[in-house]
Amino acid sequence: MALISVKHLSKTYSSGLHALRDVSLDIHSGEIFALLGPNGAGKTTLIGIITGIVTKTSGDVLVDGKDIETDYRYTRSLIGFVPQEITLDIFLSVEQILKNQRGFYGKPANPALLERIMRDLSLWDKRKTEVRALSGGMKRRVLIAKALTNEPKILFLDEPTAGVDVDLRKDMWEQVKKLREAGTTIILTTHYIEEAELLADRIGIINEGKLILVEEKETLMKKMGEKTLLVHLDAPLESIPAGLAHYRLTLSKDKRELSLQYSAEERIVFPFLQALKDQHILASDVKTTETSLEEIFVSLIGKK
Repeated sequence: MALISVKHLSKTYSSGLHALRDVSLDIHSGEIFALLGPNGAGKTTLIGIITGIVTKTSGDVLVDGKDIETDYRYTRSLIGFVPQEITLDIFLSVEQILKNQRGFYGKPANPALLERIMRDLSLWDKRKTEVRALSGGMKRRVLIAKALTNEPKILFLDEPTAGVDVDLRKDMWEQVKKLREAGTTIILTTHYIEEAELLADRIGIINEGKLILVEEKETLMKKMGEKTLLVHLDAPLESIPAGLAHYRLTLSKDKRELSLQYSAEERIVFPFLQALKDQHILASDVKTTETSLEEIFVSLIGKK
């Protein structure tokens, strides 16, 4: 059974905006699921409905087999949510915010748990510091810590590294991996394609309220990823020989490099290199590049 099950979910706002259109999705326990899409695609609305912040127009959402409306107390107790916006009481210390949040969920005091959360997120040395004195990146860490105080089985991260510098972003990626290793199911929305490429087990792409695709990351890369074999030639080649015409080849302007395009499923590199040898074409260097997830994402959004 899926930990989160979304069936035929739609959301239409009073303005007439169709934010979600018949979305169905299953999210499995223990995975990192990345939801990608341009601004206004419906990512935040989908997360908002599952977490109980936004009401749905139609459809069903189950969390751990329970309906999010009829069993909302139970389902919300399983969920931690880190919003895009930094919404913290700036006059409270980091430690006090976490204590208050745990009390909000009716959980007993657990200083050892809060210490572990703060240490894991490099907040321990800042525990007595008021939020207003923290940097933007540290405030975002406090948001994550706050979401973890109720020991959620599911953690939603809505653009978790927005506005965070590169070093801090990489540090937070490590924290996300540790959370998954501890058994937390993570749903991540992001504008940083490399974030999804690095962290996600599965990827969903949403555009104009429709879920275009849900796929294992590796399968997606294999299905849609193009590869390029770059062959640097020992000597300039005036034109592509007829014996190589059946390959998808491009000759560089300086006549010294051949580019072979092929899909991830094709096994043509060694036959191609043998064909070059048969044509008495010598190579001084050979390297392979792959289509990135970003290029796949852009191509899918372009197709709508």
